[in-house]
Amino acid sequence: MTVFITGFPGYLASGLVERILDRSEVRSVVCLVEPRFVDLAETRARSLGCDGSDKNSRIQLLPGDITQADLGVGAGGLTDISEVFHLAAVYDLSVSRELALSVNVHGTRNVLDAAARSSELKRFHYVSTCYVSGRHPGVFRETDLDVGQRFNNYYEETKYLAEALIRERVAGGLPATIYRPAIVVGDSRTGATQKYDGPYPVIRLMLRQGRIAVMPIVGNPDTTRVNLVPSDYVLGAIDYLSQRPESKGRVYQLADTNPLTASEILEAVAGVTGQRVVRVRLPMGMARAAIEHVPGAYRLLGIPAAALPYYSHPTQYSTANAEEDLGGSGIEAPGFRSYVARLVEFMQKNPTPSVGPGRRGGLASA
Repeated sequence: MTVFITGFPGYLASGLVERILDRSEVRSVVCLVEPRFVDLAETRARSLGCDGSDKNSRIQLLPGDITQADLGVGAGGLTDISEVFHLAAVYDLSVSRELALSVNVHGTRNVLDAAARSSELKRFHYVSTCYVSGRHPGVFRETDLDVGQRFNNYYEETKYLAEALIRERVAGGLPATIYRPAIVVGDSRTGATQKYDGPYPVIRLMLRQGRIAVMPIVGNPDTTRVNLVPSDYVLGAIDYLSQRPESKGRVYQLADTNPLTASEILEAVAGVTGQRVVRVRLPMGMARAAIEHVPGAYRLLGIPAAALPYYSHPTQYSTANAEEDLGGSGIEAPGFRSYVARLVEFMQKNPTPSVGPGRRGGLASA
């Protein structure tokens, strides 16, 4: 069978390709690659033991673009695809609505249209995000989508619209599975990551300081829970669930079942760095205005203004489907305290990690 994937050579897509290659029934993995990332994709393919430029390689690199009709490869390019994994997206929290619509919505429609032309298609896998919930107060279930939520940014809105597109196709017979990761951080075993977004600006700000770390605080850090999951859990869950027949038509929220509060995350990091945290509470509006308008404030803090609402996030995520269908697999999200030391250590050793495609300042990564 032939698998088609978008988002390569991004971090999650690369990790997923590595796992898919372990499947004996997979003959080849066709990776749609933006032309500007072809060199990086070839390097990544070689690191996985394949030569993407060799027609006999199990990884086939296909230059193209999801924002173009037929993905820029022609209408007959994907007629024998058995499975599609769609990960390519813009993850920038401050992205313009025009760009977000072009990539996240119209791009998803183009991938859906291309997949529909394959007579061999058995499943369409889409990596979404828990934050299609917007600022929904209370519990957001895997069966939920439109609950009248208000969105923090165009990233959330367009991922929501892309999910709505896929649900329309599912109603028309598309065999699809949707995965919604929470905020994805580095590997829980090695700490490795490709970009320092999510909680990393907070960790970096702490590492810049001495034994006493002065931290600006917005919202209520003692009640706001920040849902973090390591990349190896997300990859393991997608790899496992994508091979299960019962996952067809299901939505899975890949989130921590017991996320820490913002205060507990700070204390967990401080426990690794040996610091004492002094909190300085700031109103949300004042913090955002300072970062956006006070010269040097963003450079000092390193925290994007667009990320601030996630430190007063009102939503909790049900993981009932994921818990049920991952039951017995041994795959579960580890608690943040169990791997925070490895995240900090990796950041200390790698002040500037390599940044791959598909992870531009967002919460979830592809």
